[in-house]
Amino acid sequence: MTLEDDSLEYHRADPPGKIEIRTTKSTSTQRDLSLAYSPGVAGPCRAIDEDPEDAYQYTAKGNLVGVVSDGSAVLGLGDIGPQASKPVMEGKGVLFKRFADIDVFDIEVDHTEPDEFVDAVAGMESTFGGINLEDIAAPKCFVIEERLRERMDIPVFHDDQHGTAIISGAALINAAEISGKDLETLEVTFAGAGAAAIATAKFYISLGVRKENVTMVDIDGILTTERAEAGDLNEYNREFASDVPEGDLADAMVGADMLVGLSAGGIVDPEMVRSMAADPIIFAMANPEPEIGYEEAKAARDDTVIMATGRSDYPNQVNNVLGFPFLFRGALDVRATEINEAMKVAAAEALADLAKRDVPDAVRRAYGDQPLQFGPEYIIPKPLDTRVLFEVAPAVAEAAMESGAARESVDSDTYVERLEARLGKSREMMRIVLNKAKTDPQRVALAEGANEKIIRAAHQMEEEGIAEPVLVGNRTTVERKVDGLNLDFDPEVVDPGAGEYEEYVDRLYELRQRKGMTRKEAAEVVRDDDYFASVMVERGDADVMLTGLTHHYPSALRPPLQVIGTEDGVDHAAGVYMLSFENRVVFVADATVNQDPDEATLAEVTRHAAGVARRFDVEPRAALLSYSDFGSVDNEGTRKPRNAAKRLREDPTVDFPVDGEMQADTAVVEDLLVGDYEFAEIDEPANVLVLPNLEAGNIVYKLLQRLGGAEAVGPMLAGMAEPVHVLQRDDEVKDIINLAAVATLDAQGSDGP
Repeated sequence: MTLEDDSLEYHRADPPGKIEIRTTKSTSTQRDLSLAYSPGVAGPCRAIDEDPEDAYQYTAKGNLVGVVSDGSAVLGLGDIGPQASKPVMEGKGVLFKRFADIDVFDIEVDHTEPDEFVDAVAGMESTFGGINLEDIAAPKCFVIEERLRERMDIPVFHDDQHGTAIISGAALINAAEISGKDLETLEVTFAGAGAAAIATAKFYISLGVRKENVTMVDIDGILTTERAEAGDLNEYNREFASDVPEGDLADAMVGADMLVGLSAGGIVDPEMVRSMAADPIIFAMANPEPEIGYEEAKAARDDTVIMATGRSDYPNQVNNVLGFPFLFRGALDVRATEINEAMKVAAAEALADLAKRDVPDAVRRAYGDQPLQFGPEYIIPKPLDTRVLFEVAPAVAEAAMESGAARESVDSDTYVERLEARLGKSREMMRIVLNKAKTDPQRVALAEGANEKIIRAAHQMEEEGIAEPVLVGNRTTVERKVDGLNLDFDPEVVDPGAGEYEEYVDRLYELRQRKGMTRKEAAEVVRDDDYFASVMVERGDADVMLTGLTHHYPSALRPPLQVIGTEDGVDHAAGVYMLSFENRVVFVADATVNQDPDEATLAEVTRHAAGVARRFDVEPRAALLSYSDFGSVDNEGTRKPRNAAKRLREDPTVDFPVDGEMQADTAVVEDLLVGDYEFAEIDEPANVLVLPNLEAGNIVYKLLQRLGGAEAVGPMLAGMAEPVHVLQRDDEVKDIINLAAVATLDAQGSDGP
């Protein structure tokens, strides 16, 4: 099948199209319906009638954008009309929702005259919080946007003009830095003089490029003052007419520092590239075929050619999805009246800055494990980098507030937390822990310190103030990898294989001599990263330990168990996962340690899991699970969770509700729990689920993660005498940081059960 065949099948699969409307409130009872519609809906209607601003409080207006088009300039298809443009507008809505959690109505307007189009859109201002104009032909797109901005008191943004300008502007900032060029002296040639080219040229001037250094070329040649006087240019592109001799694109490129291609594919040849200034910057953004191919442009020069295109199969893709969702997110959240130049510049600068930071593993994996690192091949972030939301939207919101466009303000610290909550409950919960960790960073001993992921995680921990990392590993290897990663990072490194650590040998020998270890063996074993890090924490030279990224879980757990052990009065540690769903978080134990626990161990595991929940500011409601409900089946297997729950209820030191044994659906479905078992000690769905054995725990958390769509954080090792966590072998950098933050809270002595 061709790509077009695949796309047709994709769009016609039931239900047709790509979007739907979903309710955000419960509609399961008659009372719900009476609140959602008549008669209850009269209340918010009256409130809005008295104060129109209340529409932002009682309706979805504040998070609703209209994507509006007349279909006159659709992608590479041209003027196909409003109806045929609908798949594109639906797709735009998908991107808004996917990347910034913004809801969209796509509006295809069958008006060819600008006045009619403007009247139709302006008449919908009561519906929307913002308007994204899309695929409207030049020059009427300029007229339409200008008039709508004047008439409407909400943001109006024509993405085809400004989106490319902002994203390529971010790329320009970094390309100029890498090539050592000054924006004020940069000689820029534009291939193309349409809406995108004009908007991009204006935006580059906002960034610092001088207007007199811009040469613009259309199909008829260089835009000259002579052509302008002859009436050959329109009122929009004549602004960029230059007082230079007539010529074509080849003439305009001679000596230029930069080529910005927003025209047609294949119009630039290698000789034209060779005529440019040293270390040229080429943004060939025509789609699907750029003005010159990536390999062709690179091969044309012996010096550094910084190349960007609009394609995803080459480095430095200028993709508008890096801009519009986050611009609107920031604008909507401060109820901006417009998207002004200051907000656009703030977006570009935030994108440029993000490109200089370490790239998450998930992004690297999505792009085939490319070595994404700031430099000529990586000058702008990738569209799938979720951090764009947390960098661009706050920058835009801040610029809106400072420029006077905002009608409401947001606190910069709490705003990021709100944004993270939009991407999933686990991010919201982890933000609580990360913020707590930052209040009192602890020393984290990172075994496997020469591992690249561990080094990158350590760098981010230090950079964000989450912890004070100590890399345990071969010093030479660590330093070489830090240099190779191009990190501005001078880590603390402890090398067990270099130097004498007699006090560590003595301590390990003291701890293990009655477990069969000789002093000679202790001197050998202590050079192992895991044993060394364990002794560091046991002696108090570090507060926290992480290991396991390159080992199987049992072998990674063995050294800290032997050296650090469990806390006083605790016989068994436990592995706890936090699983987050759209509107719910549950903690599942034990998923990693205890294979066949007895009732005393189950009780301990429950305590541990409840303590972990409280690390995330969640008050625990614990359910011990089985295939039986409160004695409906009576055998040795069901008695263990039943008796463990009884132990906990009878223990005066346990200050959280706990019950069992019960089936999984009983534990998490309120109607079953309260309706059928009103005697239960928990009167709301359980958020701590304790499984009867390791097999069940491991199966449940993996099924919930893979089929239930849960996001998992963990496993968090609870019950150790000192904070230790054992990583999974496929953990990403963010997982390492998350577990370091959880362990830091343990070291800080946060309140437990």
